[in-house]
Amino acid sequence: PSPPALPRCSDISPLLKDPVAFRTLIDLLEDHLRASFPKIDFIAGLDSRGFLIGPPLAQRLGIGFVPVRKKGKLPGPTESVSYTLEYGKAELEIQSDAVEPGQKVVIVDDLLATGGTMSAACELLKRLRAEILECLVVIELKALKGAEKLKSIPFHSLLQYD
Repeated sequence: PSPPALPRCSDISPLLKDPVAFRTLIDLLEDHLRASFPKIDFIAGLDSRGFLIGPPLAQRLGIGFVPVRKKGKLPGPTESVSYTLEYGKAELEIQSDAVEPGQKVVIVDDLLATGGTMSAACELLKRLRAEILECLVVIELKALKGAEKLKSIPFHSLLQYD
């Protein structure tokens, strides 16, 4: 089965096409993180839209970027977690040496819907014994209650839709 159609408000493509809007987005995310956390070691970005937001954000903060990918895409030894989506199952991976125990990580993605992917990414980083400071997204679809899946992990979204 294919994923359900998401509302147009959840598409960041127009932001990516507009250099001023995209710069403003990265500015807002940077300002939020600088105000919230005195020290961050890495931005972890989720496959695939988190790869578009995470690297420029990490560069602005002067820190590294760590990809969290769909299964089979990363070289070397990996940690893997399987999770349930609203339309099936999926697996995420992170390189086993991506972060050291105790390093402070912020996980970024474009959208939080049901929370399955973000929750799986949190599980991977916990296995590596990283300290997850926050899960950060551009858009949250509140009616799908994805933030509840993150339990005690801090969560921040720039835009919320019901």
